[in-house]
Amino acid sequence: MSFKLSATLAALSLSLLASLSAVSAQQCNATSLCQSSAPCCSEFGFCGTGSFCMGGCNPLASNTLTSCMPEPVCQNANYTFTDFSRILTNSTLFDGNATKYDFVINQGAIINGSSPGELAMTLTESNGGTRLSSTRYVHYGTINARLKTGKWGGVVTAFITMSDIKDEIDWEFPGAATTQGQSNYFWQGVIPSQTQGDIHGNLTDTFVNYHDYTIDWQQDTLTWLIDGNAVRTLKRSDVTGSDGVSRYPSTPSRIELSIWPAGINTSAQGTIDWAGGMINWNDPDYVAAGHFYALVQSVSVKCADASSNPAGAQSYVYGKNTSAFTPAVDVTNQTTVNNGAGPRAGAYGGVWGAVVAGTMLAVGALLV
Repeated sequence: MSFKLSATLAALSLSLLASLSAVSAQQCNATSLCQSSAPCCSEFGFCGTGSFCMGGCNPLASNTLTSCMPEPVCQNANYTFTDFSRILTNSTLFDGNATKYDFVINQGAIINGSSPGELAMTLTESNGGTRLSSTRYVHYGTINARLKTGKWGGVVTAFITMSDIKDEIDWEFPGAATTQGQSNYFWQGVIPSQTQGDIHGNLTDTFVNYHDYTIDWQQDTLTWLIDGNAVRTLKRSDVTGSDGVSRYPSTPSRIELSIWPAGINTSAQGTIDWAGGMINWNDPDYVAAGHFYALVQSVSVKCADASSNPAGAQSYVYGKNTSAFTPAVDVTNQTTVNNGAGPRAGAYGGVWGAVVAGTMLAVGALLV
């Protein structure tokens, strides 16, 4: 599950804090907001400026709803990887210009696969895995990733969507279970008391063969597909409780691709078991190549709002909450480019009347 990845990355982020100048020691969450001197709450829950205000910045835990930079709006696209010129290798250098880069590397390293057009995400004993995030956000739409997964116990391959307030939709592939994929979803990082994850089996070997994994995320229906065949569907109405809250992912999200180490000493035993045990760093494949890996051939995005957004739409911005569970998302013409200007400050303007209410509560995960 990606929340386990987030925990791993959060630990690694502590080592990065010393090298980032515009960082506050303050941790942040929805009940402990950042101060104006370091207004942006990063995806790891620390206050800062600069890159902390970019992708992953949590507006509900930042100093104000407009402390984070606006999120680049969705655009229909088909991403292939014949070269890596549109992938920024250091996410902290991203200035918000999504016309220049399609993905950023948050951690780890990518290399060319053995066949033309393959992107290999690597995992080594020292790098903690690799994670790529899209520079643009999706606010409902259809996202497809064509992947070959890892095959080693303790090694997890993932294709997910993640919003800045931790709305999440998952495809995950744990360990040596190469005949199945696992679907899941969350809201704001809250872990439910009972798993809402599901297992989808009878696949041909996911390490040897490419498969198309699809997240078809619409306003009222969420469908997971494998090779064009629906394997699971969730309706918004299915997860609307007696309290009237719809427990359904509803906020703009980045696409994330990753390979990460679940089978390590710092993981919980349940996580290790779920991932197929401890990683064998003496595995012949690892010794020969110097890394474990997962392959990506392509990623495609069809935005649900592409035709309805106003001309010149550039960004999504969180608006004032109508209630604790319904943060509004505005489609705006605000720039997403920070230009190294430091802290994000001031009130936002240029908001058109396209306000989309998002309702969210977490349900779903493969709890281990």
